[in-house]
Amino acid sequence: MKAPHFWSAGLDPKSREAAPLTRALLTPLAWLYLWGLNRKLVSAVPETAPVPVICIGNLTTGGAGKTPVAEAIRRRISALGLRAATLSRGHGGRESGPLKVNPEAHTFREVGDEPLLLAASGEAWIGRDRPAAARAMADAGVQAVLMDDGHQNPSLKKDFTFVVIDAGAPFGNGHVLPKGPLREPVVAGLARAEAVILIGDGPVPAAVTRSGKPVLRARLKAAAPVPTGPLVAFAGIGRPEKFFDSLKVAGADLRDAIPYADHHPYSAGDLDFLRALARREGAALVTTSKDHVRLPPDLRAETRMFPVAAVFEDPEALDAMLAAIFKRSQP
Repeated sequence: MKAPHFWSAGLDPKSREAAPLTRALLTPLAWLYLWGLNRKLVSAVPETAPVPVICIGNLTTGGAGKTPVAEAIRRRISALGLRAATLSRGHGGRESGPLKVNPEAHTFREVGDEPLLLAASGEAWIGRDRPAAARAMADAGVQAVLMDDGHQNPSLKKDFTFVVIDAGAPFGNGHVLPKGPLREPVVAGLARAEAVILIGDGPVPAAVTRSGKPVLRARLKAAAPVPTGPLVAFAGIGRPEKFFDSLKVAGADLRDAIPYADHHPYSAGDLDFLRALARREGAALVTTSKDHVRLPPDLRAETRMFPVAAVFEDPEALDAMLAAIFKRSQP
């Protein structure tokens, strides 16, 4: 789903852009959603995994930078000498798992785009039943489960939860789904977390300061040189404009930029349109790493990537947190 414009922060709540009537009509659905979430959280009995579970979650629907953060933390855990693997639900894929993702054999239609992307740089698993997947991972020798998303999934006990927040657009209009982008109220979500990872430039949100949770700063930085020559960019991620802005900041010759909804499955019509647009502009196509894995092989070969990586301002502080987690988990 493409995020509605009225989810944005800073709009006059009575203006046409803020869609006051639409928000009013969605209020009962937001209440129903929140009732269902609270019921699930209160009634659940989380299962304890055989190995430590670290959750990389967020409070909004996509766009915060959670996947590159999960990649970076998996790398830091591996540097501690532990076999770490991510665990995702496998959104958009038909396989239910538990399953270790093989980027050479699986497609995004089987396992989802984010797990496939995570598997390209390390060990990644999927499992709609998170406890069953964590047990399978431990049986296979995984020593640390890095839960990619799942802050609102209470089925598996977390030893530590990082909440990832986009400093440039922390909580949208402040309302829960479908009235706004929040998966749950900010105060409640922060209360169940141990630390916050703030991505990008911008002040620490007041709600985070009031929560008293430690804050780690990180930025999404280019993991490869910007492609040269004229470019037409496209992206189906939580906030496509972040990708387009990153290209401009890196000095790309950007002729056009086409946004799609998060996890958008590109159709034949989409691909014909993108190719035609690139030909008209005399440009090459460029997209995100996550979008690249959702392209058919022929278009993948002719589309450039501009990957990003999460870089922590104080990696030693992150390492200290991780070391403390594993020290607590030792018998």
